[in-house]
Amino acid sequence: MIADAGRMPEFTPRQNEVLEQALRLLVEGGDRALTTSGLARAANCSKESLYKWFGDRDGLLAAMIAHQASKVRTFERGKEKLTPENLREHLETFARDLLEVLSGDISLALNRLAVGQSGRDGSKLGKLLLEHGRRQIDRRAIGLMDAGKRAGLLRFDDADAAYHTLYGLVVSDLHVRMLLGEPGLKDNARQARRAVDAFLTLHGTRQESGEAVRFSSGR
Repeated sequence: MIADAGRMPEFTPRQNEVLEQALRLLVEGGDRALTTSGLARAANCSKESLYKWFGDRDGLLAAMIAHQASKVRTFERGKEKLTPENLREHLETFARDLLEVLSGDISLALNRLAVGQSGRDGSKLGKLLLEHGRRQIDRRAIGLMDAGKRAGLLRFDDADAAYHTLYGLVVSDLHVRMLLGEPGLKDNARQARRAVDAFLTLHGTRQESGEAVRFSSGR
């Protein structure tokens, strides 16, 4: 079953396969297609397993959202020392993944469904998207901001504000336009590089040696 919203959930490979099937059903058939019986058939598993792994319907939706959010990669604290080069790499990976996830059919379907349900009594999808999707991504990305500052590579007074500057540079109004039916970007990697260039111009710093850190990729 999914952990609390403040922690990155860990699913087994088999559970990830089931969640991918659940997301496919949602995209192809909408909310009504996502039933326990239908998912059990599509994923070739028992309903008992679904209840054991994810609990009720809200638990399944939370797990689906968390699984999507996990596709946006960030820096894992303690695994490596940040340098100007790999800080840029982590920022660009985050930006590119974020654009690819937000522009995908699954994310658009989840968000459109949440908007459509927002006026209904008892609708929880919007809250689940915030708690297990957006806030999970935010928390991990803010961890990257903090790590960059501790390494002397970023400067800011508030990590949350710095992160939301990056988010705005990456996403702008693209997600809203895609939700309204406009096609996504043709080159997410280019948009990611441009956004990171702008972010590092605003929040990049100098190395301890005093030499300027060359954040620009030149591409």
